[in-house]
Amino acid sequence: MSITAVDPKTALIVVDLQKGIVGLPLAHPAADVLDRNAELLQAFRRRGLPVVLVNVAGGPAGRNDLGASFPAPTKEWTELVSELGTDENDHLITKHSRSAFTNTGLNEWLRRHGVTQVVVTGIATSSGVESTVRDAHERNLHVTVPVDAVTDTDGAAHDHTIAKIYPRIAETGTTKDVLAALTVAR
Repeated sequence: MSITAVDPKTALIVVDLQKGIVGLPLAHPAADVLDRNAELLQAFRRRGLPVVLVNVAGGPAGRNDLGASFPAPTKEWTELVSELGTDENDHLITKHSRSAFTNTGLNEWLRRHGVTQVVVTGIATSSGVESTVRDAHERNLHVTVPVDAVTDTDGAAHDHTIAKIYPRIAETGTTKDVLAALTVAR
């Protein structure tokens, strides 16, 4: 776990911190994850760095072994939690898949803004966050995941993704590490 640097043009991507997901039983207290995200949002906004707030309002229709399709979301279920706040400069995305990159124009938006690195946070570590991290890596972006700013509904899946998946495609550390690297980068 080490964060070597934060590029001068780094974006924060906050995945699925919305009422319907934050209200689920989670491996780590939602309040702690939200606090870490609020710290990061404040730091990125204060520095004028790009912020992307993502919610999910549907999913692919394909069958899976669990037999569970995405529930029909209500407006309240998809609403971002108030702890995040919003700023007029935030880029808001509603996705209908796991990854924030799929059919949302996010990659093009990041490129137009000169972004070379993303910090990805949110819920769920092994689903929406992981898919977004994988897609960012595949698009040749530097990727950082502050592991105390993510959680999952499944503790074992969270731990596996943190230990086995992210080290191959991202740098990991803590929110404190990201904030320290931001200070050095500016």
